Amino acid sequence: MLQSYLQDTWITPTATATEASAAEVHDAVTGDLVCHVSSEGLDLAGAFTHARRVGGPALRALTFHQRADLLDAMAAVVRARREELYVLSARAGATLNDARYDVDGGIRVLRDYAARARAELPDTPFLVEGPAERLARGEDFLGVHLCTPSPGLMLQVNAFNFAVWAPLEKLAQAVVAGMPSVVKPATPTAYLTAQLVRIATEAGVLPPGALQMVVGSVRPALDLLEEQDVLSFTGSAATAAKLRTHPNVVARSVRFNAEADSVNAIVLAPDVQPGSPLFDAFIREVVTEMTVKAGQKCTAIRRVLVPREHESAAHEAISAELAGVTIGNPTAEGVRMGAVVSLAQRDDVRRAVRRIAESGRFVHGDPDKVRVIDADAERGAFLDTLLISADPDAAAPHEVEPFGPAAAVLAYRDTAHATDLLARGRGSLVASVVGDDLAWTTAFVQKAAPWHGRLHLLDSTNMAQTTGHGSPLAALRHGGPGRAGGGSEMAGTRGVVDLMQRTAIQASPRWLASLHGEPSPAASDSA
Repeated sequence: MLQSYLQDTWITPTATATEASAAEVHDAVTGDLVCHVSSEGLDLAGAFTHARRVGGPALRALTFHQRADLLDAMAAVVRARREELYVLSARAGATLNDARYDVDGGIRVLRDYAARARAELPDTPFLVEGPAERLARGEDFLGVHLCTPSPGLMLQVNAFNFAVWAPLEKLAQAVVAGMPSVVKPATPTAYLTAQLVRIATEAGVLPPGALQMVVGSVRPALDLLEEQDVLSFTGSAATAAKLRTHPNVVARSVRFNAEADSVNAIVLAPDVQPGSPLFDAFIREVVTEMTVKAGQKCTAIRRVLVPREHESAAHEAISAELAGVTIGNPTAEGVRMGAVVSLAQRDDVRRAVRRIAESGRFVHGDPDKVRVIDADAERGAFLDTLLISADPDAAAPHEVEPFGPAAAVLAYRDTAHATDLLARGRGSLVASVVGDDLAWTTAFVQKAAPWHGRLHLLDSTNMAQTTGHGSPLAALRHGGPGRAGGGSEMAGTRGVVDLMQRTAIQASPRWLASLHGEPSPAASDSA
């Protein structure tokens, strides 16, 4: 039984949580049982009270800069033991490169938020936004916005694909904002997040109550959320819709942030010719997004939009690159892509790609067959890389997301057709546009921007320096409209401030001066 970490203690589910009733978690590569997961009998109400009464006050007593010190300390202890997380990541099907993407990415986010907090926020427990506004004819009645830490908690409900980065990313924002976290990891990789929490708690880098973790179902916890809490969700659009409309979340106006799945795209501009360096960069982006973490990223490319005249060239070039991707045991030498997280996930991807292929054909790969290195293709959750040529005007390519190593090539007739196809995704986290024609790209961005949280514009001048389509950066907003959840993860210190309560203060200059620790003007006789 995998333990939870509640009220600063490792807790095993009650004896009634038998192996038969608990969820089984299996090794994605071998199929062997890893652990059982259950939240039966756990005192979630006590954990929430502990976060609010112990963790919250301890964090709120610190300044932004002192909270930043906690993040640096957290980054140091995770980095010192990151090899343990790499080893466990392999059981989830991740290659070493995939594991570094997750683990080292989380460490970088902690450090980035620490540096930004010191550079952009004052060494105080609160923030006064902007200069004071005069509210009357005289100078003695002014207004500002005061941002203070909320006396609540953040309930993190995370996805399976980033078992380290996701909790650390949310923890970074919450800690700087003075808010404790209760982490709920996705069941298929809960053992990996549990080891992360164990590393942090054994080092004692955070105040008591600042970090807790519950594995298994947290449905009862949704009824425990209060007005000052935040529910931060990463996962499917369907689950996001259920959480958003939960009666207690609605009744108490619990702040809800969702980063949901989306059918992200890459667009090849008409000016890019097959065989050119920029066309090759386009192909690399597609193949990278299909194969890193076996395509299990919320930002991964699912739709590949190309001019109709370059459709065959795109098929051939992408297929040629995919043919060189070796698949198998992620610890074996030469393997470039491991397994998806579970057999259930493999089956979900198979169903999704078949729906998309109903309007076209498989250009590369077979959903039912895969050759693997140093592994059993049936016991492990392995898939071939799957490239589909689909009818761009069919519904499935824009509605169905195969959360694995799969993408569909869609040939567009003209620019208007391309922008219309992008919009059919009903809101995405990210899209890439590849081209050197500035006038075309500028016009395209104006039409595409409202449907995307991020646009990655790749041209000949930046293709050697780009961080890539699928790499959100802590300094920039990560989220998207519509299907993508309408929320925002990261966004630097702006995201931190969004977790705090922004209150309009109407007061005299002497009171406002005291907020900054400045000498207060003397009160007038009339005052």
